[in-house]
Amino acid sequence: MLEWLTSPIDPDRAHQITQAVAWHGRTMVLAWAVLAPLAIIIARFFKILPQQDWPRELDSAFWWRSHWIGQMLAVVLTIAGFTLVLPADIRSLTLHSGLGYLLFAGLLAQALLGIFRGSKGGPTSPAPDGSPRGHHYDMTPWRLWFEMLHKTLGYGLCGLAVIIIIAGLWQSNAPNWMWIVITLWWLILIGAFIQLQRRGLAIDTYQAIWGDDLVHPGNQRPDLGWGVRRPGKTTKEATDVRDD
Repeated sequence: MLEWLTSPIDPDRAHQITQAVAWHGRTMVLAWAVLAPLAIIIARFFKILPQQDWPRELDSAFWWRSHWIGQMLAVVLTIAGFTLVLPADIRSLTLHSGLGYLLFAGLLAQALLGIFRGSKGGPTSPAPDGSPRGHHYDMTPWRLWFEMLHKTLGYGLCGLAVIIIIAGLWQSNAPNWMWIVITLWWLILIGAFIQLQRRGLAIDTYQAIWGDDLVHPGNQRPDLGWGVRRPGKTTKEATDVRDD
């Protein structure tokens, strides 16, 4: 069994790679198979913590800090991983390297979106003049576009990373144990995502930050995002109350 685990997936090819390529693989797997998906799961399902007394306790920083740190580490590791295998001859691009450049471009776009996401606003983060106005608090058109692009691109890049990692494992003729470990890890992530989603822990960011009081402008809008739950009052509930 040990001999089989350490044997390459394709017995007709040798598993011979340089140290630079080996560390390239390690940094990229850590960035895109571990850190990036974990940062996404934390941001989606841990906006309100189990021990948090919501809505008395608002705006937990755990999910934001974890998401930001995880993604920044992924950015640093990605840049490091790219420098290990550059320069690459454009004429000899493979599926793995070609999609890798696409992933890198998407990562840069995601970073720019984060920088220009707009102001937060709200009672706890007012503008310099003391006004609660802000892109996020007011859910301005730019904020709506940002959220749609940021989430779509984030999930898309993680999906693309799966293809790139598989292509890289095949290209380097990685040993069987690497395929097994990475596959099991992905199955654990998928299982955790499904379980947390079924438990209704995908909470609306707006209500997690500012609560469910309908005085906040974002609570007057329809729910945003697939499978996202608002734990507090909704616009429809407020309309029903007024009608009564």
